[in-house]
Amino acid sequence: MSDFPIGVVPRCFALVPAAGVGSRSGADRPKQYVPLAGQAMMAHTLAALAAVPRLEATLVVLSPEDEQFEQAVPAFSGPRAWVARVGGATRAETVANGLQVLREQGVQAHDWVLVHDAARCLLRPEWVDHLIDACQEDEVGGLLALPVADTLKSTTSPMGATTAARVAATVDRRGKWAAQTPQMFRWGLLAPALAGHLESVTDEASAVEALGHQPLLVEASMENFKVTWPADFALAERLLRSR
Repeated sequence: MSDFPIGVVPRCFALVPAAGVGSRSGADRPKQYVPLAGQAMMAHTLAALAAVPRLEATLVVLSPEDEQFEQAVPAFSGPRAWVARVGGATRAETVANGLQVLREQGVQAHDWVLVHDAARCLLRPEWVDHLIDACQEDEVGGLLALPVADTLKSTTSPMGATTAARVAATVDRRGKWAAQTPQMFRWGLLAPALAGHLESVTDEASAVEALGHQPLLVEASMENFKVTWPADFALAERLLRSR
């Protein structure tokens, strides 16, 4: 149990699921540990969260087999820096396990949890503050997101197919948004949302939506992209060095 005071005013905590290996990245290690601009990718992510005074603490959820974190991110330390090696087989399981750790640390049902991808390493503290400002009085919560500008195509080929992909149809982009993180929900809403069948859950908002709620969309920056593909690393490196 932490020594953070418990009161009636909701507090904000960050949760960073980092138990995956990033198989699509083509990297020789879990992508969160790939060096970018002189530091492990996740070090940039955690530094941005640490610069948000309204976050009481940040919990990083790692795989039980992770032996790299402390060496790769030595600056993550102190009373606001928590680590738990309870990651699951999926992102949803990892977040659900992390929520239970937060509960053990004294997080209450009315407190806010901001779940953020370790691979969104270009996060800026002011974007987190903008999300908190937008959601702190909302009855559901919400997420950073970006209206889709590109024309969307569906394909005849599944991801990873050996045959060339062909267009099956053009998808109407009107009203479509690309979800980002952080995604901010109260512990008491997010924990039960992630307690059921998690196979189709790709982010926290989709789990909350499955309960019948409508999360708030908070417009964000295109720069808050998730490093996923090999070419993304070079782009993230350039942007980080330009700051």
